[in-house]
Amino acid sequence: MVDIEKFLKYMKTQQPVEGGSDIFMMFEDLSQEALKITFEINNKYHTPDELRKLFSQLTGKNIDVSFRFFPPIYTDCGKNITVGKNVFINMCCRFQDQGGIEIGDGCFIGHNVTFATLDHDINPNNRTTMHPAPITLQKNVWIGSDSTILKGVTIGENSIIGAGSVVVKDIPPNCIAAGNPCKILKYIDDNI
Repeated sequence: MVDIEKFLKYMKTQQPVEGGSDIFMMFEDLSQEALKITFEINNKYHTPDELRKLFSQLTGKNIDVSFRFFPPIYTDCGKNITVGKNVFINMCCRFQDQGGIEIGDGCFIGHNVTFATLDHDINPNNRTTMHPAPITLQKNVWIGSDSTILKGVTIGENSIIGAGSVVVKDIPPNCIAAGNPCKILKYIDDNI
């Protein structure tokens, strides 16, 4: 039997998750719990303090009092999300977090952003096999509305991702990047 600690440890290895395996079956258990909590978050009014408590329940981690988000929010796991201090997440964001999502201190996430940490196998005979890799937002990253961040991507400290971008590879610190695929447009001058 796989418990949450074994699940998270396995997901950090970035090894494939074969369809029908114990780890794969844990996806179902975690998604049902996440659906229950996100339904509570999304379908009635909660104070900011109540939302933080529900997000702590969703992630299984203590969430700093400086964290804020506006519902609705969606995830099919929840337990592999980590958020720092002074993080703000706007409405309608989606977190496919089985592979891990780490959001550093001071990050801002715009409306309708999608984080996708899993891919299906490209071989049609193995399509139920999943390939995880984490997403990392370093400190003070700002993600524009309607962007999609794909598995294995790290966005460097202080960088800005323009609205509607699809981020398929790492973005270095201190830059503005946008597009599909997302490309560096310019570097941020320290004297701004």
